[in-house]
Amino acid sequence: MAEKSYREALKEGLREEMQRDDRVFLMGEDIGLNWGGAFKVTKGLAEEFGEERVRDTPISENTIAGAAVGAAITGMRPVAEIMFGDLITLAMDQVCNQAAKMRYMFGGQTSVPMVLRTVFGGGKNIASHHSQSLEAWFMHTPGLKIAVPAFAYDVKGLIKTAIRDPDPVMFFEHKLVYDKKEEVPEEEYLIPLGEAKIRREGADVTLWATFLMVHKALEVADELAREGISAEVIDPRTLVPLDKETLIKSVKKTGRLVLVTEETRTGATTAEIAAIVQEEAFDWLDAPIRRVNAPDTPIPFSPTLEDFFIPDNNRIAQAVRSIVQ
Repeated sequence: MAEKSYREALKEGLREEMQRDDRVFLMGEDIGLNWGGAFKVTKGLAEEFGEERVRDTPISENTIAGAAVGAAITGMRPVAEIMFGDLITLAMDQVCNQAAKMRYMFGGQTSVPMVLRTVFGGGKNIASHHSQSLEAWFMHTPGLKIAVPAFAYDVKGLIKTAIRDPDPVMFFEHKLVYDKKEEVPEEEYLIPLGEAKIRREGADVTLWATFLMVHKALEVADELAREGISAEVIDPRTLVPLDKETLIKSVKKTGRLVLVTEETRTGATTAEIAAIVQEEAFDWLDAPIRRVNAPDTPIPFSPTLEDFFIPDNNRIAQAVRSIVQ
């Protein structure tokens, strides 16, 4: 297996699916010949597949999402890119009222096999309109599937699965993981939606985290191990469908749970996960569930304030210590 960055693995997954199925095409702002995408994920694909299949679009997120819905219901397999996740707000009707509901409203006579890729998260000092983590909004919308890959191996397998899925998949990435590398197989593989991965086995506490926070949770687990605390780290990989079985099994083993995401606290995915565990594994809990999230404020532009805003290793470790020691 070759070591590849998250960016390279994602591009490889897109390329393989475009080679496999002529119905697959990409569309989005600046993804084509002149730029290759804001984060260079699609760089080189327009030269390889042509501008019919790697389409630069106007700066209109509503149009991008709407065109993807239309293409999907007429037989194509569009992969639409929204440059920053915050800007899906400009396409909420197309995503949440059209793509998400069509299978239900047409009694199963149609489906919307589209993927909508975008990036979430801070750390780039690009302020409140380009740094949010809004995945909970879409988790609240029945009909949408949600992938949140944090590692190179996963992003390739999940993008291929998402493209082949008959329903709309929101494919969320994080700005600060594009350069992270790991070994990725050369041969084709798929990762099922709804299958979490235990990144580290542990006995004293379960750490459930998404995106960049998975990487931080693993670093914290190493730190805590030196203190005699054994932390199990779960990466959900998808939020819808959600692998509750792996989570509940882990909590029953450890008796403690810390949930970590970069979202603002109120209404975050961590609230839903905490409710699930409270309902289904309460008798196995030996301590209150702890949540580590960003504060309920807009994301600041100031690098110093943004560093304070984003959950760090110290806050995660403190949350664990508060229920273990």
